[in-house]
Amino acid sequence: MLRRILFPVILGLAGCGTLIGLGLWQVERLAWKNEILAEIEDRLTSPPTGLSLFVNENQDEYRPISLIGAPTGEELHVLVSGTEAGTGYRVISKFETEIGPILLDQGLLAINNKDAAPLVARMNVTGTLLWPDDQNSSTPDPDLAANIWFARNIDTMSDALDTRPLMVVASRASPADPRLTPLPVNTAAIKNDHFEYAVTWFLLAIVWAVMSFYLILRVLRQKDT
Repeated sequence: MLRRILFPVILGLAGCGTLIGLGLWQVERLAWKNEILAEIEDRLTSPPTGLSLFVNENQDEYRPISLIGAPTGEELHVLVSGTEAGTGYRVISKFETEIGPILLDQGLLAINNKDAAPLVARMNVTGTLLWPDDQNSSTPDPDLAANIWFARNIDTMSDALDTRPLMVVASRASPADPRLTPLPVNTAAIKNDHFEYAVTWFLLAIVWAVMSFYLILRVLRQKDT
């Protein structure tokens, strides 16, 4: 009898072990991601500092920034959906500062207001340094004729607007451009599905265990008959 059930027992143990291992790995990933999110929250809630030429992605991403400058009126429109303000265009402006022109994500422009004239005025801006990673292999190339982009890419956009390769995402500006709704940086937009993945793997382990149990019972019944 032991020989008859040996294979389903091994199959059950191996499957459950693999699925539980994957679930535990996702638990570890969840702890890792929570540490990252906590660090980002600490940066986002720190006092704003001035903008420097020496900022870098590893040390300064998500750091609040306070700056004074003026948009030149040159801007790129990034088509987005699912934001807190709805669907429209993120306006990435060429913004003149004391360290030279940078990219300023001023916020969302309503999709039916694309041709409205920008506010060109000296502004006090509070925002967040960001190196966005919106682009992937399936992202379409921008429609330059219509000024419609599909992802934020600092290198490409800074070349297009002739700015330094730095982006600040505005959380507020004074005076504010009446066309735009700011889209401040927060951790809600950072994907963290590890808990759901862990639950899925553990549930699959339970299903596998139940199926293995019934397979063993079936083998035993065949033996009895």
